[in-house]
Amino acid sequence: MQTNLDDTPFCDLLKEWRTRRRLSQLDLAMEAEISQRHLSFMESGRAKPSREMVLRLAEQLDIPLRKRNQLLLAAGFAPGFGERKLDDRSLAPAMQAVEQVLKGHEPNPAIAVDNQWNMIAANSAIGPFLADIADAALLQPPVNVLRLSLHPRGFAPRILNLASWRAHLLERLKRQVEASGDERLETLLAELSAYPGQPGVSKSLPHDGNDIAVPLRVKMNGEVLTFISTITVFGTPLDISLSELAIESFFPADEATAAFLRAQVRPAG
Repeated sequence: MQTNLDDTPFCDLLKEWRTRRRLSQLDLAMEAEISQRHLSFMESGRAKPSREMVLRLAEQLDIPLRKRNQLLLAAGFAPGFGERKLDDRSLAPAMQAVEQVLKGHEPNPAIAVDNQWNMIAANSAIGPFLADIADAALLQPPVNVLRLSLHPRGFAPRILNLASWRAHLLERLKRQVEASGDERLETLLAELSAYPGQPGVSKSLPHDGNDIAVPLRVKMNGEVLTFISTITVFGTPLDISLSELAIESFFPADEATAAFLRAQVRPAG
């Protein structure tokens, strides 16, 4: 479902987001504590919502802040959420917190990415992952970590369980596209799915039945390393840039991987 949000009336946007979230009018009306009749009138354009109503519906639909601004504009109101560059002085405390989280994960690798999966920052443990990449263009800023991971001349040749890891990444990106309605992510998904020898998005995630999560198994410096990953986001951001920032952390899934990572840390001094 693709819509030119700049030209779309509020009523159509509201219905589109409700449909995207797979909610009936009754479901959304109950969650927003309004009558189904009132919601129906707003979706048909027969009733104009207040600013508070737009924000209430956006909250219940879990719409990204960037899209909430578009809803407000479509309803005739000023945007409600600011968007500052991550190097803005006012965001310094938040970015310092990100740096502290990244540093605190060492010797485990961790990266901070924006909503397009472009790398914003990383800790020192990520260095070996970026070494010996065949296509140097993949390391030119902004580095898209999904493209770098799955490109045939990127990190993909080092991934021993590429089929399951690729399926995991593409399914995660597919869910993000469905949840956000972001056309740029949809374009990225199409690009990654079309890499040679890797057609389509796998419908299953082949993996060891004993795994607690989809692991990442890589060969590095002659060693086989196994990681599990987690994603961390800001809890209650009011700035669009911060709301789209995420930290992906990789943890050793076995003692051999943990020992390898510890060995990469240089003694102080």
